[in-house]
Formats: sequence, C-alpha cells, structure tokens
Amino acid sequence: MTRRLALEGVENFRDFGGYPTASGRRMRAGRLYRSASHGKATDADLEAIHALEIAVVVDLRRPQERERDPSRRHQAFAGEVISNDLGHDQEDSWLAHITTSDLTAASFHGYMRRYYRDAPYDPRMVDLYRRYFEALERADAPVLIHCAAGKDRTGILAALTHHLAGVHRDDMMADYLATNDPERVARRLPIVADTIRDLTGRTLPDSALRVAMGVEPDYLDTAFAAMSERHGDVDGYMAAELGVDSGRREAVRARLLA
Repeated sequence: MTRRLALEGVENFRDFGGYPTASGRRMRAGRLYRSASHGKATDADLEAIHALEIAVVVDLRRPQERERDPSRRHQAFAGEVISNDLGHDQEDSWLAHITTSDLTAASFHGYMRRYYRDAPYDPRMVDLYRRYFEALERADAPVLIHCAAGKDRTGILAALTHHLAGVHRDDMMADYLATNDPERVARRLPIVADTIRDLTGRTLPDSALRVAMGVEPDYLDTAFAAMSERHGDVDGYMAAELGVDSGRREAVRARLLA
C-alpha cells in the first residue's frame, strides 16, 4: 500500500495502519494518519486532507507551538480537535536545550534519550494520549495525530497504537523510522536551521541538525523501557496511565482491525 500522502506544506503525512498483527488480522488502512504540523498547509493540502474524511485530530503540540503556528483546516471540517493547555507556563525544554547546549550531535542524542524517557509520564502527554485512545474507542472514522515535526510525540503514540493492535515490533519500528526519509531531511534541513536561528539566535551544525530532525531505534526503546520499568510492561503502563484496560483495548482493536 502507498502510505505517504505527498502534500505541499504539511510534512511527514502518512497512513500508519494497514499492518498485519499477531492475531492474523490486519489493521485497516485509511483509518489512522500521522503528520507534522498543519500551519503551512496550502489550499490544495486542505482539499487532499478533507478527502480523507478525518473525524478526530489530535494536536500534540505545546500551547506556545500552537500559538506560533496555528493549524489550517478545511472550511468544512466539523470533526473533533483534541489538544490541551497544560504546561503553558513551563519552559520549552527543546528550545532551552538549543539555547544552552554545546550544539554537538552527542548533546542532541542525549537530549532525545532523556525526552523519550520522560515523555510517557509528562502530565500533558498522558492527558492527550489518554483522550486519543478514548476517541479511538468511540470514533468509527479516520483519526489524525500530529505534533510539530510528526516524529517524537507522534512517534510514541503511533507505536503505542501498533502495540495495542498487535503489530510486530519490526513493522512498528519500520513505521517509526520512516520519518528519516533522506529526501525529506535534505529538503527540510535549511528550513529547520532557519527556524531554530529565528527562535534561539543560534546556528546548528549539520551534524546536530540531522540528529534533531531524525529518530533512532534506541529512542523508542528508551520510552518503552521507561514504561516497563514502572509498570511491568507496556500493557501495564497503558492501563495505569492511559486508562486502556482490557475492555478498552478490545474495543479499540475492534475499530482498528479488519
């Protein structure tokens, strides 16, 4: 199946369904989408996204990110938007790292591992992830999840969805790593560099920029290890922190599996 939807102003837009699962059934295609932010969506992009009949949009960005880059949506969009304003007064740890670090690739690797260790327990993310799974249970229609780059916050949530559905770990990881598309990275590199310079006044070397723009297997492994360390396994984390008990898990599977 073709996963990527080539858009003009929305990056990293793709279908993360359609995978085979341990039950022998397959995730339904055309039901789950992931992407970067929609603030630069063109009118043509809005028409293409509207044609997907998305009923729920989960915006995982911080309040400040949404204010800087408000999402564009089709004028006929009448679906639900899930977001929150938790942590509005908190420092943006990503920008703080860029402002204070030595700007080496190693420093960005270290930041990303710390982020993935802590993200599953960030109250803001727990709220959004919990409400996403509640929406999956009730929405018999396509759902879109996105953050700013569509790789970290979105990547963890897509992986949790794959885990719940019973997708093999290799397929889960392949979907996660699809963010590292070389053509996309090359195209976005100067744009991201300019954005970071505008926000922080600092210029990142290409080596650090590539780390900042990409994902690595050990990041996702770090998040799953943090979940298992406190709750025994990922299922325990999802039940305790996200309210995805056995009943909700089966209800969501019934929505997602063909």
